[in-house]
Amino acid sequence: MKIGELSNSLPLLGQTEKNRTNNKEDFQNLITNLISSVKDSQLEAEKATEKYINGEDIPLHEVMIAGEKAKTNLELLMEIRNKAIDMYKELIRMPI
Repeated sequence: MKIGELSNSLPLLGQTEKNRTNNKEDFQNLITNLISSVKDSQLEAEKATEKYINGEDIPLHEVMIAGEKAKTNLELLMEIRNKAIDMYKELIRMPI
């Protein structure tokens, strides 16, 4: 093997490591954004409920829709968490 061949492949190794770091950050950003979205929808549902209770001009169906959105987003987040935990357990059991 010639030395020149190694030098050509070294930048690719650096890119691969860089891609792994980017993928890790992308996944982390995805989960962070999802959690933030769930929190925002819960706050929105809470505000709509408070407005309705205080007698402000907000239709009941909007309060119900906001509550259902918050509930659905939370259920989706819990399912993703459960699947991630299942995936981790499967990886742990996998023989090397």
